Amino acid sequence: MYIAIGIIVLAMLGVPLFAVFGSASMALFLSRPEGTWASVGIDVFGAKFADSPSLMMIPLFTFAGYMLAEAKTPFRLVRVSRAWFGWMPGSLAMVCLGTSAFFTTFTGGSGVTIVAVGGLLFPALLSEKYPERFSLGIVTTGGSLGLLFPPSVPLIMYGIIASLAGAGLIMNKVLVAGIIPGLVVMIVLGIYGAIIGMQAEVSRTKFDIKEALASLWEIKWEAIIPVFLVGGLILGLFRIHEASAFTAVYVLIIEVFVYRDIRIRKDLPRIIVESMVMVGAILAILSTAIGFTGWMVQAQISDILIDWVETIISSKWAFLLVINLFLLMVGMLMDIFTAIMVVVPLIIPIADAYGIDPYHMAIIFLLNLEIGYLTPPLGINLFISGIRFNKPITYVYRTVLPFIGVLFVALLLVTYIPSLTMWLVDKVQAEGEEMVSVGGGGEEDLAADFLDEEEQPTAEEQAEDAGTDSGSEEKSKMEADSQESTKGESREKEP
Repeated sequence: MYIAIGIIVLAMLGVPLFAVFGSASMALFLSRPEGTWASVGIDVFGAKFADSPSLMMIPLFTFAGYMLAEAKTPFRLVRVSRAWFGWMPGSLAMVCLGTSAFFTTFTGGSGVTIVAVGGLLFPALLSEKYPERFSLGIVTTGGSLGLLFPPSVPLIMYGIIASLAGAGLIMNKVLVAGIIPGLVVMIVLGIYGAIIGMQAEVSRTKFDIKEALASLWEIKWEAIIPVFLVGGLILGLFRIHEASAFTAVYVLIIEVFVYRDIRIRKDLPRIIVESMVMVGAILAILSTAIGFTGWMVQAQISDILIDWVETIISSKWAFLLVINLFLLMVGMLMDIFTAIMVVVPLIIPIADAYGIDPYHMAIIFLLNLEIGYLTPPLGINLFISGIRFNKPITYVYRTVLPFIGVLFVALLLVTYIPSLTMWLVDKVQAEGEEMVSVGGGGEEDLAADFLDEEEQPTAEEQAEDAGTDSGSEEKSKMEADSQESTKGESREKEP
């Protein structure tokens, strides 16, 4: 009780989140009879976290995202989108959705999308006679689109935390699980944008094959990135942490030496510092939250919650509805990284008890948090948009309400049609090779990933070990038979 009060007081005083998590973890472990000061560090420096190959993806993909945001990629994306889709109703709205999703995928919904893409497209939407409320609402909504597409940093973090909580997820499968649900979200929002475009009678551009091909040729080096990542993940051509290193180097080369949008001396040092500051904040919170997760696992908090929830909810479908409402509230009150580290260890065992696949649960969780970014009164995108476009926060509230309703329809589809998530996951399972576990397989599985071939036991050694084990089993069986025979003789001698 006193520990909970102390955590709330620290948070209200504005203490940094990593300090809150760290102090809470130490206090909670010390409250247990077997807890020590080192209990938190054991989980942080253990093989399941510190040695996880998935951890290196966070700084690499974040750096790549910041590079793309600082370059002229938004202008090239707008050009190619308008050239190919400008003839459709609501074409500029679809351009806004697609461009925003691309950037949020790499930046993790940090607000960079609203500033970079929204600042570019909001005046364009107004100039083409889209209603102001719709225009502001769609650029605000765009700030959280793309969280379900690889290589989304929240997806990576979810995979790490969920596996530490016992889910045993495979990162390749985590990253492809959200592709179809993400497309469903984009399609539903695109239909809404087309309806508004037809009602407002906004202008369209005639399709010009020369301009379409020219715009596609201009962006070819950047457009190949998602194709490479998604194709490689589905076919199992590479490990995802290898792909993250390639992506970071590739983006650096094309933006600095091919497009020359980034200057080495003036721009690159600033981008490195800004992106690594964000990464440092994520890793500081993540490392301290690992101890908090470890305490919840040891204290069997999830078992207590399962027993309590099962007394109230008996149906899987009712549980899905309740968990959606709960996660929407979480999204209003917490940023996505904090929510992943605090809530995921609690809901993973409960979802498993109701027979919900952990990959399906991951997409439900992140889609709820995506909507939570927009939900009044505390959705973070609302405040970023209000500041960026100099609009009252109450006005921003009204602009996003229709988009929240549309997103809720997409959420229901994704929640109650699990095949939207599981189709690609099962495909990766059938065709993928060298899958990368993020902790669920135990320390032995992780260690095996890092052993060189010469360090692996040979076939002869394995056969010898098997023979030794077989001989030991036969010897134990003979001893047991001898003991049983002796006991029988003793019983015969008794009067």
